[in-house]
Amino acid sequence: MNREQDNQNEQECTLDEVLMELDQILNDMEEKNSLEETFKKYHKGIDLLKTCNDKIERIEKQIQILDEEGNIHEF
Repeated sequence: MNREQDNQNEQECTLDEVLMELDQILNDMEEKNSLEETFKKYHKGIDLLKTCNDKIERIEKQIQILDEEGNIHEF
């Protein structure tokens, strides 16, 4: 699977799933692995962080705030 397909699959996952995968990568990186394997996991983690950021931005845009006068505004 190439990097573009990985990114598409990450976009289809929920935020919780992406965060769990990121947590697993962090746990894996604490193990004694080769420098190359650690570097691959680091890059995968960076991609996951970008995905999380994108998902959070989309969620923030959907949040609406009710002001003191009862009017709804987007966050």
